[in-house]
Amino acid sequence: MELRALRYFIEVVRQQSFTLAAEHMFVTQPTISKMVKALEEEIGAPLLLREGRQMVLTDEGRIVYQRGQDVLAAYAQLQAELDDTGTLGRGTLTIGIPPMGGSLFTPVIAAFRRRYSKVELKLFEQGSRAIEAALVAGELEFGGVLLPVDTQMFDVLPISRQLLWVVARHGSRFDDANEVRLSDLASEPFVFYGESLALNDVVTRACRDAGFAPQIVARSSHWDFMAALVHAGVGVALLPAPYCRRLDPAHFTCRPVVEPEIRWEMAIAWRKNGYLSHAARAWLEVARETLPGQPGDDFVYTRSDSGTDVSGDA
Repeated sequence: MELRALRYFIEVVRQQSFTLAAEHMFVTQPTISKMVKALEEEIGAPLLLREGRQMVLTDEGRIVYQRGQDVLAAYAQLQAELDDTGTLGRGTLTIGIPPMGGSLFTPVIAAFRRRYSKVELKLFEQGSRAIEAALVAGELEFGGVLLPVDTQMFDVLPISRQLLWVVARHGSRFDDANEVRLSDLASEPFVFYGESLALNDVVTRACRDAGFAPQIVARSSHWDFMAALVHAGVGVALLPAPYCRRLDPAHFTCRPVVEPEIRWEMAIAWRKNGYLSHAARAWLEVARETLPGQPGDDFVYTRSDSGTDVSGDA
């Protein structure tokens, strides 16, 4: 069984699309289709069935998908152990960076680069759920994930725990509020997170618990574009407090969301009991030294006499 065909098949299942799988693997769609068909012929049974727009795994497909991830992870670990020379003179390190948490990793990337300049960092921007899957498959050594995660599968280093705030265009009805109940947003149009992001599920669930389904008018995986859409009057957004601090108060009104509070808890994760190369162990050491965010660094807000938010980390 060719590993490449197995990797392509697993990516098709993850993406639920031959086209998206091809884009992610940087090959043509016919190449993906040909390799999956060859895999089916080798096994002697179909692995995928189409039901409308959905792809459904057959019994054989389910086994190949589940066990195939273990095979790829074992192969990645084998390569890592063989490539690990015992020094940090050279090498590579693959890290998954979530779109909404990239800035959290900037200090450790810079510090690691200064200390280990000959180690190549390969950074892949993906959503938290995709990063978890890539960690399990052995495609990444570390990844930024949204907590909670399965602690039987992963070890984690918490790096930030913040609250989500509502972001509205300045001049909205929220200008004079100290805080905003989530249920007060029921009638607002939302600029929402991309469906592939774990935050999408977190916010959707919180809205439902507050008694409403959010009126989603636009989606993005990038906080700055979400803010630009808010500024253009498209709708309101819920962003982690640190990003709200970067927005110009002359154009934006940012207020804490309460009842319930929605937490954004980020961590660095790696596969439990997986092999960590010398470069990976060095990265973890630098991360522990560089990233101050541990549980308890919740975003604190006060209100000045002028009505401008004064904020900082506790």
